[in-house]
Amino acid sequence: MSLSIPNLPLLIIAMAATSKLVFILAVLLLVSGHQASAAANDDPAPYFLGKWELLPNNPGISAMHSVLLPNVDEMVIFDATVWQISRLPLPDYKRPCPMHQNKATNVTNIDCWCHSVFYNVNTLQVTPLKVITDTWCSSGGLDVNGNLISTGGFLGGSRTTRYLWGCPTCDWTEYPTALKDGRWYATQVLLADGNFLIFGGRDSFSYEYIPAERTENAYSIPFQFLRDTYDLYRRPGQDDFRLENNLYPFVYLVPDGNLYIFANNRSILLDPRANYVLREYPPLPGGARNYPSTSTSVLLPLKLYRDYYARVDAEVLICGGSVPEAFYFGEVEKRLVPALDDCARMAVTSPDPVWTTEKMPTPRVMSDGVLLPTGDVLLINGAELGSAGWKDADKPCFKPLLYKPSKPPGSRFTELAPSDIPRMYHSVANLLPDGRVFVGGSNDNDGYQEWAKFPTELRLEKFSPPYLAPELADRRPMILVDETEKAAPYGKWVGIKVKSAEMLNEFDLMVTMIAPPFVTHSISMNQRLIELAIIEIKDDVYPGVHEVVVAMPPSGNIAPPGYYMLSVVLKGIPSPSMWFQVK
Repeated sequence: MSLSIPNLPLLIIAMAATSKLVFILAVLLLVSGHQASAAANDDPAPYFLGKWELLPNNPGISAMHSVLLPNVDEMVIFDATVWQISRLPLPDYKRPCPMHQNKATNVTNIDCWCHSVFYNVNTLQVTPLKVITDTWCSSGGLDVNGNLISTGGFLGGSRTTRYLWGCPTCDWTEYPTALKDGRWYATQVLLADGNFLIFGGRDSFSYEYIPAERTENAYSIPFQFLRDTYDLYRRPGQDDFRLENNLYPFVYLVPDGNLYIFANNRSILLDPRANYVLREYPPLPGGARNYPSTSTSVLLPLKLYRDYYARVDAEVLICGGSVPEAFYFGEVEKRLVPALDDCARMAVTSPDPVWTTEKMPTPRVMSDGVLLPTGDVLLINGAELGSAGWKDADKPCFKPLLYKPSKPPGSRFTELAPSDIPRMYHSVANLLPDGRVFVGGSNDNDGYQEWAKFPTELRLEKFSPPYLAPELADRRPMILVDETEKAAPYGKWVGIKVKSAEMLNEFDLMVTMIAPPFVTHSISMNQRLIELAIIEIKDDVYPGVHEVVVAMPPSGNIAPPGYYMLSVVLKGIPSPSMWFQVK
């Protein structure tokens, strides 16, 4: 068994004879702790800027929404039924064809095109699915058993709840009147007890619980905050122009069980049990951040400690966006304004929260923020001009940005290898268990248009971040999945068997678990990363194999019940993830 590193300096301090020695050793202890966390997330291949891989087949639909199902490694991809078209016919065994309403003609016709598929991220096999209600600009999340619960959408889909399980013969089960209010451009959040709340949506200034399957909500809860953050563009002598800028609000469960909610440029802390606003945070200056002036946001990694009762802080990151009037300028005046070029952070659990901002290498609107197993953030997709909307953006962001939150300001950003495929409005990005990032979608056309300046995009890619540099392959740790528990209750200690040619120590090691998000419109619902507390390291339990004992999170406030991608990170190089269930 290796010695716990932090215990040694503490022991020396306790035995020190003079106050001067105590002071010196205390400083060294603080420095060593900082160096330990930094060493576990070093740049192992600083000259490798990532690699793009174009997948050999596309699903026949544009990926407006995506989520990775646990264990089966099937990506659920779907767009919308509103155009009654895709590039994948509904197969005979899925017929009869459903009836769908066409947005342009307002006519309901038989629709024999496919709008949803399973896409296996390992075999690349496409399995058509049949969706009845319109999923356009909907929301979703995975339940405790890894099943997809999708909500809302357009017209007849706006009050719908949908269920999808990950099996070869599974397909959608839909309940069109389950929700009390219509939920179009709404946000769905998983709570500590495994229930879901859904917030907002166009003209829905409320929230509600997602009801049990086969039941309907009788009421919703009014939410004044969404009215207060709703933007209009005043035009003398004309009707006001609807800007909104508060659709798809960012909603995060924080470690005290409350919800941090950000819309437009303002944010609050809501007690979801009492339906009471506990505090209002300082506004974020510079512009609007939610749809259609769309930024991207993540809850930065939650770090756990050996002390079961230690305080867990939560910090939010918001990057990009646009001026509040950007959508009006694009839609009416046909001019595209520069996106915002800042990233802002705030510790939402602090008694005195303050936004701190720094500049990105390039402005970005409609980017996706992907939490990587190293604790870094990949900012990918988006545009430098405009806003969300049909043909309302230009100058695609081909280069992803790697953001390292543990580094000091001024050294956090790295521009990575560019793609050659524009990914703007209606794009997605999801972390995969092998450490690569699945990238798809992009459609700023009102329908499927291959002849447009930015055509409806069906192609899919995988991006390899710098930690997958070829020269690091031999150094990559591997979890022995068959010798490691795959589920545990809160607070339990779990031993993870790790194959590595190197000896392990706490200075160079992290164990992280990431909840797979539901991704659409630059929002990754329920995405969160937890850095687990390492209890013990047992070197060479047998040749070349070590055991890392970690403590599972103490409660659902830290890690809501469900499946996570668990990875061991050694000197900045993550293992392939294994699926792990906490409940």
